[in-house]
Amino acid sequence: MPKEHKREKMTHLIYRLALVFLGAALAAISIELFLVPNNIIDGGVIGISLILNYLIDHPAFSFSTFVVVLNIPFLYFGYKQIGKTFMFSSLFGIVCLAVVESQLHHFAPFTTEPILAAVFGGLMLGVGVGLVIRHGGTLDGTEILGILMTKKLPFSVGEFVMFINIFVFTWAAFVFGPENAMYSVMTYYIAFKAIDTVLQGLEETKACIIVSDQYDEVSDAILHRLGRGTTKLKGKGGFTDADKDVIYVVVTRLEVMKLKSIITDIDPNAFLTIMSTQETHGARFKSAIH
Repeated sequence: MPKEHKREKMTHLIYRLALVFLGAALAAISIELFLVPNNIIDGGVIGISLILNYLIDHPAFSFSTFVVVLNIPFLYFGYKQIGKTFMFSSLFGIVCLAVVESQLHHFAPFTTEPILAAVFGGLMLGVGVGLVIRHGGTLDGTEILGILMTKKLPFSVGEFVMFINIFVFTWAAFVFGPENAMYSVMTYYIAFKAIDTVLQGLEETKACIIVSDQYDEVSDAILHRLGRGTTKLKGKGGFTDADKDVIYVVVTRLEVMKLKSIITDIDPNAFLTIMSTQETHGARFKSAIH
C-alpha cells in the first residue's frame, strides 16, 4: 500500500497563507508605488506584465489581468509536475498580488527618483517574493517553466531564467529607453539578493570540517570555549592510507574567527575547511544562538 502523507494542520496552513499574502502585498506595493511610476520593471512574468500594461493602456488589460493570465499555463504545468500544494499556494499568492495592486492605483508614489525606486522597490519586491517562495509558492511562472524545460534542454534553471530575462530587459530598453532598462536590471539584481536573504536567513551559518591529530583536545575546546557540539567522523588519508579522526561542526558567521583561533592554539597544523550552508535546522543549534 502507498504511504499516506499527513495533511497540513489548519493552523499551519493559515499561518503559511498569511505570510504568502504578506509577501504578495509587499510585492504589489513595490510594483505600484515604486516601479510603475518610474517605468521600471522586474524580470519574468511580472516584467512582461508591466510592459504590456504600459503598451496597452486600457482598463480591461491591466497589470493585474496580465499577471494572472500569463501565469495560469505555468501553474497548470506546475500542478502536473510539482504538486497541488505548490500550485494552490502560488495561485493564492498571484491572486493576492493582483488584487492588492489593483487597489493601490489612487495612492501617490513613494518616490519619483529612479535610483531610489530601483533600490527600495527592489528590496521590497525581493522580500515579498522571498516570503512567498519560502512558504511554498511563487509569483512568477518563468521558474516553473525553467524547471520543466531543463529536463529536456542542457541548461540549468538559473540559465534558462536568465535567458528569458535578457529578452525581457531588451524589450524594456525599446519600450522605456536604455536608461530605464538599466534601472530595471538593478532592481532585478537587488530583488534577487533580497530573495536570497529571506530564503537563507540573516543568521548565516558555516559548516566546518577539521582534520587534526589532536582530535579530542580540539573537540573539547570547541565545546567549552565556543559552546558548539561536534560530530566525530572517521576518515582515511588518501596519501598515507592512515586512519583519521575528522571533526564536523556548524557555527555562525560571527564565530568563524574564534573557531580558527581555537584550532590554531591547539594544533597549528590542523586542516580546516569552511563551507557556506543553505539552512541549519535543529533545536540544539538554534538554542545555542539564542
